[in-house]
Amino acid sequence: MHTIAETDADRLTRMLGADMVLTGPDTAPYCRDWFGDAQGAALAVLRPRDTAQVQDCVRAAAALDLGIVPQGGNTGLVLGAMPDSGQVVLSLERMTRIRALDADNFSAVVEAGTILHDLKQAAAARGLFFPLTLGAQGSCRIGGNVSTNAGGVNVLRYGMTRELVLGLEVVLPDGRVLDLLSGLRKDNRGIDLKQLFIGAEGTLGIITAVAVKLTPAPDRVATALVALPRLEDAITLYRRARRECCDLMSAFEFMPPLAFTLAREARPDLTLPMADTHPAYALIEISGSGLVDIDDLMARFLEGVFADGLALDGVVAQSQAQAAALWAVREGMNEGQARRGRHLRSDVSVPLSRLAEFVAEVEAAVTAQLPGCTCVSYGHVGDGNVHLNVLPDHALGPDSVDDQIARAKGILHQVLDRFGGSISAEHGIGRLKKVDFEARLPAPQRALLEAIKQAIDPGRIMNPGCQFDPVAG
Repeated sequence: MHTIAETDADRLTRMLGADMVLTGPDTAPYCRDWFGDAQGAALAVLRPRDTAQVQDCVRAAAALDLGIVPQGGNTGLVLGAMPDSGQVVLSLERMTRIRALDADNFSAVVEAGTILHDLKQAAAARGLFFPLTLGAQGSCRIGGNVSTNAGGVNVLRYGMTRELVLGLEVVLPDGRVLDLLSGLRKDNRGIDLKQLFIGAEGTLGIITAVAVKLTPAPDRVATALVALPRLEDAITLYRRARRECCDLMSAFEFMPPLAFTLAREARPDLTLPMADTHPAYALIEISGSGLVDIDDLMARFLEGVFADGLALDGVVAQSQAQAAALWAVREGMNEGQARRGRHLRSDVSVPLSRLAEFVAEVEAAVTAQLPGCTCVSYGHVGDGNVHLNVLPDHALGPDSVDDQIARAKGILHQVLDRFGGSISAEHGIGRLKKVDFEARLPAPQRALLEAIKQAIDPGRIMNPGCQFDPVAG
């Protein structure tokens, strides 16, 4: 009698049940990156419904010596959740419960698969606010936000995701549960172990639940778009806004005039709020609740700005719809870049005081060495985060596009290193930036990372190939 040998995928199905395991063509959606530029492969996709089932998945994969790639909404931009053949994806998409929402403690405990928008909506229903705000918030999931230490447009007021986390529940590589789900603001009992897993991109364990901070919902928001004589004036304007609007400023973005062109390419029906011929633009948002008159604060701030000649033009949203229209330019700009095809996407940071100088130097170098390329520089003024993207000349063909992207990245990083900047401000390292990260990794830092990896994941099964390649333990 002839029998067919049992594959690892068969063994996983037998060990975990068909409801929890996807194989074959069903794995395809979990093996593509957010933009569709990269395609991976997975032996199987595991879809647990609770923490106990995550433990079962980890133990089963470990027993078969299979690498585990944790995945939330798969909206990351550095291939951090991209599986390779022979690895399994562990998707948290079924773990979407909001376990608790404590309005008096201004906190919530949510499972890792909870979509960011759903968490924000649940908080809003109780008059509260979860401040993490991302373009992908309708698809990204809170476990991935924590694993990548996501940033977004509200970092200057509320900080990175790391600063919004009170506690974690993590399944370790040996299948044990590390329960650090505390709702305490002050807890000084030694080393804060949860910090090891925030930003680790699933290389040390699988985050299954998160305790997060909430704030009172800002029921008054003022949004303005201001045209500036030059990018350097955005720094001057931010410094003034930081002083006069204090901690009520929740967003301060800068954009080039090309932003309007790109946004219109993605959204042809977009109505421009002002002329698109000014050298630079700043999108400003201040927000608050209670007794603070936000509209009056914005009006008085802008009155002084125009009186002192710091701005060329400006518009203040008079409704939520108008505010959304102003943000549509910022969001549509990203969509427009994607429509132009593959390009260099960067996520770097430099000291805020040198942001304008950095952008000018990189754009000048790219223009001189790659005259067919177009630079698109924008980002978050308040935290020094610049997305300095480069659009290649696609008319020259795919091979030339690859060459232009590689050369543009080299130019960018050469200048960035001189400015003492970071190759990743908010997106993480993943697989996309691993080589560049390792090239800049000091020996003492690498030694500590190696030691932590060896202590927590000696079998090297957690997201192998992500962030850096540890030496054999």
